[in-house]
Amino acid sequence: QVQLVESGGGLVQAGGSLRLSCAASGTIFSLNAMGWYRQAPGKQRELVARISPTGSTDYTGSVKGRFFISTDNAKSTVYLQMNSLKPEDTAVYYCDCRTWNGNDYWGQGTQVTVST
Repeated sequence: QVQLVESGGGLVQAGGSLRLSCAASGTIFSLNAMGWYRQAPGKQRELVARISPTGSTDYTGSVKGRFFISTDNAKSTVYLQMNSLKPEDTAVYYCDCRTWNGNDYWGQGTQVTVST
């Protein structure tokens, strides 16, 4: 069973930075596509960033140039470095693991709050 444990959320002022971490277990990490999604109150969950097993990345437009996704295969961990945070980045952030056979697993979510 794949398990994902997120950490690193919190309260930060606009313009600040946070780094989210998501540690995976129960899977061959290097074979998976990993992603970060977020859900703000009253809104649908949206993709923020994803990284393929080969290392290619994709970002939603509003975070390009500010957020960076990366992985450490030795630690089975995916990171989301978030810079120049804006109040509109406030949301619960979820880690997603899509395994080689197409199954999706989710973390429990971590709250990110950006104050003005």
